Amino acid sequence: QVQLVESGGGTVQAGGSLRLSCAASGRTFSQYPMGWFRQAPGKEREFVAAITWSLGNTYYADSVKGRFTISRDNAKNTVYLQMNSLNPEDTAVYYCGANRGTTSRLWVDYDYWGQGTQVTVSS
Repeated sequence: QVQLVESGGGTVQAGGSLRLSCAASGRTFSQYPMGWFRQAPGKEREFVAAITWSLGNTYYADSVKGRFTISRDNAKNTVYLQMNSLNPEDTAVYYCGANRGTTSRLWVDYDYWGQGTQVTVSS
């Protein structure tokens, strides 16, 4: 069992930055691929970024590539999402997820979720 708690959301002006954290409990955290997803009002949950558990390979949605960076610290059981050059289209609730299988861009493949953290970008 893995429990996830996101933090670091808030309100920022366009062009600003935020760093989200996802703290995990559970001894097998380091074995799970992790992902960040987001969901805006009236829209489906969409993939943002993912990271493998062993080599730390990273994957990004085209909309955030070059602006967002996902990383993990297995010693701290924490995954991060550094978000730079934010724009109003990034406004959403951001969720981190843990996947017991292989790294995936599909939210249905993730087995554990945090409660989400709100990110609001004002123009």
